[in-house]
Amino acid sequence: MTEKIPPVIDHIHLRSVHLDQAMAFYQAVFEALGRGDDVRIGRDWLEIDGFYLDQADAHTPPSRIHLAFIAHSREAVQTFHAAGLTAGGTDNGAPGLRDYHPGYYAAYLCDPDGNNIEAKFDERAA
Repeated sequence: MTEKIPPVIDHIHLRSVHLDQAMAFYQAVFEALGRGDDVRIGRDWLEIDGFYLDQADAHTPPSRIHLAFIAHSREAVQTFHAAGLTAGGTDNGAPGLRDYHPGYYAAYLCDPDGNNIEAKFDERAA
């Protein structure tokens, strides 16, 4: 029997200066990726799986990262991009094939705090 190796990352924790805007943005993109029902929201936080979002303050500055979410189709990437723009994100790369490897279909948005957020569909895995 082969032992299952656990994932490398346990969770991602983003801190936002614009928490209300960021929560609306992430709710919209998770809904677009078909995961809206899995999002849990509290008074000042949002989480899904290993993703956690809360308020930045003087002791915990905002995050600055690149984060890629899995999409299950080209259409989901396109929906992610449109929903993120509608929810206050800014375009950082329209949906399309990338030259990283064959079948890499992705779109990029900046969230309200400037994090580079990607939705990626890997056609090789489909």
